[in-house]
Amino acid sequence: MTTTRIEGRAIDHLLSAGPRLTVGMITADLGHLADEMGVLASAGAELVHIDVMDGVFCPMLTVGPPIVGAIRSPLLKDVHLMIDDPLSKVDAFVKAGADIVTFHVEGARQPHRFLRVLGEAVNANDPERGIVRGVAVNPSTPVDVIEPLLDEAELVLILAVDPGWGGQAFIPSTERRLERARSLIDASGRRILLGVDGGVTRDNVARIAAMGVDLIVSGSAIFDGRAAAENATAMLDLVRAARPALAAV
Repeated sequence: MTTTRIEGRAIDHLLSAGPRLTVGMITADLGHLADEMGVLASAGAELVHIDVMDGVFCPMLTVGPPIVGAIRSPLLKDVHLMIDDPLSKVDAFVKAGADIVTFHVEGARQPHRFLRVLGEAVNANDPERGIVRGVAVNPSTPVDVIEPLLDEAELVLILAVDPGWGGQAFIPSTERRLERARSLIDASGRRILLGVDGGVTRDNVARIAAMGVDLIVSGSAIFDGRAAAENATAMLDLVRAARPALAAV
């Protein structure tokens, strides 16, 4: 498998010099997947976000481990499991080369067990890199549900839209939910990534980057069928521009 140029653990790399954009690939041209990933790499992207939906947890049915394994790129594979009973399926995604695996607390019967199992897994791309363990929450789920999991989690992903429906706008209350998640993370005493997913566009990405997040997921705003390279470059530039501004605050 192709490996990205990261020395040491992926979590340490991602916690430095944020925020970062992680680009959703479900709206890309899957018939030309290698070319689409090349566009992202050329634009300077570091992560590709892979939305896995099973038609049960949310209405859409997307991709599984074979597609994750088929992505041969220097990009980190950021796998978002929007599925029911993720514990029974996590091994297949690890073997396919996931660098980040995020599950939904709403779909897991034993969320703590999921994080423990994932913590013992070996990264198929580079064992030294480790696998970043993420927990996601839907817009209607109280953010405090993550608190018992923060001893094991390395990423908290706050959804800004309901999973499984395209074309939704960023829910305004997400900013307040991000603030609450950051408060819980700080209280845990651990270095944990905070991410946001859904409704991110060129028009609002700079404002979202200023909300204190480490990872920002955006897909359809980049793979719009017209100008993926231009969109990716513009979005990445806007996110990077937030770094010195945040450092000065």
